Amino acid sequence: MGKKKKKKSHVPFRVNLLFFAVFVLFSVLILRLGVVQIVNGETYKKEVDRTEDVIVANPVPRGRMLDRNHQVIVDNIPKSAITYTNRNAKQKEMLQVAERLAILIDKETDKVTERDKKDHWILKNPDAVRDKITDKEWKLFKENKLDDKQIYEMQLERITDEDLKQLSKQDLEVRAIFREFTSGYAMTPQIVKNEGVSSKEYAAVSENLQYLPGVNTTTDWDRTYAFDSTLQTVLGKVTDTNEGLPQERLDYFLARDYSRNERVGKSYLEMQYEDVLHGQKSKEKLITKKGEILGSELVSQGQRGKDLVLTIDMDLQKAVEKILEEEIWAAKRTRGTYLMDRAFVVLMNPHTGEVLTMAGKMIDKDDDGKTVLQDYALGTIASSYNVGSSVKGATVLTGYKTGAISPGTTFLDAPMKIAGTPQVKKSWFNFQAIMNETRALRISSNVYMFKTAIEIADARYAYDQPLGFKNPNAFEDMRESFGQFGLGVRTGIDLPNEAIGYEGPLRLPGFLLDLAIGQYDTYTPMQMAQYISTIANGGYRIQPRLVKEIREPATEQEELGRIWKDIQPTVLNTIDVSDRELNTVKEGLRQVMQHPEGTAYRRFADAPYSPAGKTGTAEAFYDGPLKKKGDKLIDVMNLSLVAYAPHNNPEIAMSVIVPWAYQGRSGHTANYEIGRKVLDAYFELKKKPMTGPGQEQSAEEGSETEESD
Repeated sequence: MGKKKKKKSHVPFRVNLLFFAVFVLFSVLILRLGVVQIVNGETYKKEVDRTEDVIVANPVPRGRMLDRNHQVIVDNIPKSAITYTNRNAKQKEMLQVAERLAILIDKETDKVTERDKKDHWILKNPDAVRDKITDKEWKLFKENKLDDKQIYEMQLERITDEDLKQLSKQDLEVRAIFREFTSGYAMTPQIVKNEGVSSKEYAAVSENLQYLPGVNTTTDWDRTYAFDSTLQTVLGKVTDTNEGLPQERLDYFLARDYSRNERVGKSYLEMQYEDVLHGQKSKEKLITKKGEILGSELVSQGQRGKDLVLTIDMDLQKAVEKILEEEIWAAKRTRGTYLMDRAFVVLMNPHTGEVLTMAGKMIDKDDDGKTVLQDYALGTIASSYNVGSSVKGATVLTGYKTGAISPGTTFLDAPMKIAGTPQVKKSWFNFQAIMNETRALRISSNVYMFKTAIEIADARYAYDQPLGFKNPNAFEDMRESFGQFGLGVRTGIDLPNEAIGYEGPLRLPGFLLDLAIGQYDTYTPMQMAQYISTIANGGYRIQPRLVKEIREPATEQEELGRIWKDIQPTVLNTIDVSDRELNTVKEGLRQVMQHPEGTAYRRFADAPYSPAGKTGTAEAFYDGPLKKKGDKLIDVMNLSLVAYAPHNNPEIAMSVIVPWAYQGRSGHTANYEIGRKVLDAYFELKKKPMTGPGQEQSAEEGSETEESD
């Protein structure tokens, strides 16, 4: 038998194959590591070490406002503040910082809502909140039949009042702080507390900043008013950090690099001049790595806003407001004045449009329910009234412009009856005399103005016959001409939301006659000041303005910076009348106050500054705060006065309006009293050196008189 053949084993071959495969894999791995470390190592190292630069902008104080004599009106008062900058921290980290900060400061909890409390309870009680969901509901959640939002809403609904009572006062303070942390925007400082920060709190936070990432101690500011409420309705307001940017102008501000929680001017001068008052924010570069702050460096120092030098003379403003207050209360002591609650004065340089005084006072209730006079300077541009005969200068000049009359034209002043008109239309006195325009202005003839309007309308008057207008554009012609003086149009003052007044909608012939004597359309006190200035300066309608110049912020608080912009007068239009025509009207206005027959003669005859002007009494309907829906119309009298002085070289123009002055056919003459005392105060103050904001100026008392218009 032969030998058996020995069977060959395949194990060594398989092992060798395995070892070879392992060798190849290790070789590939070593090769890959070599490529990573040797070829791309530096690149990957740079990526790991890569940092980011984030620019953070910090707001600066706003510019100041000063009067024409450089008395500070609006300034900034510094105050300690604690801020938080969200540097992409996680919610848990922010909560920890809030808890540490709550130990160091007191924080009001009045803004913490019920939803805030529930959210905080969830953060504090993760196990308990999980138990608010049943096993069945968790199963539905795992089966994707309920989502995260639905689970969360169910948890919120099931948190009870008893659960919320578990939150301590400290918990609520933490939540209030956490609420401020999360209400801001990434890399934008957010105010945590800026009211009532004690020196102890400020020091404690400053000493522990290393344990409070994102928190900082800084100086915030508030607007302060050196003259209290004087002119405050016109100065405007600034939003607070809770308001931030107004929603209606959000895109405008965001496009100009504003932060959403930044404070901006939200009304009147503060809003009108926001671009210059806001200033240039300081910029800080934060060096971050993976969301953590590694360091910072100042990019630009920043600069507070530019200063506004106003045209207003605050000493004169205060003197005028005092006169208004005294005369309003004096008038209220007379009969028929239950509805009277306000009065206005505007003083303007007729050659430059600079508004020296913009005063308004209105009776109202204060926070304690006490009846007081509040600032309503804003009413000089925001409210309009029938002004009566004060507009007759514009009526005569419109007659000249349209060719309806010429200098020396005469009309018989006698009562007029128009068919279809229930009342006789007449002057305040039955003159029964032929008169020219100069005397018509002097004695305030209504009939002369009626007949001028009839000529403008190319009509013919006959007693108790209808007026047929051949000129269908008579209303437009008169209103267009009045607009050239500033009546019934925007004056162009550098304030937003200026009213233009009310334009009577009906076009019956009788209403055109009412328009000619100021008893149809309504006008603002500012429009009246622009109108009389246009006559005073020789026929140039000048744009009124409240800002005289804009100055760079000074390095020292008490100093003035250099002029950045000097605002020059702007002529809006000129009146198309001859010098003879204009001077004829100006003579009539002079005689109103300086001729024994003038309606204001007894009150202004002895004025040493030689004034000219026009008085007005308008039959109107009450439209004030006491009017209720459905009430019957109440007849009232509006009083007005426009003037300038001296008549031969005007340096000041004035309008006075006292709406709803009294009920009945006669009453007080507060327009005369206010006008005389205001002009006296202006010329008296010219003689005195500039005074400080706390000092009083007395207005010269004039004798009381009453005159019909």
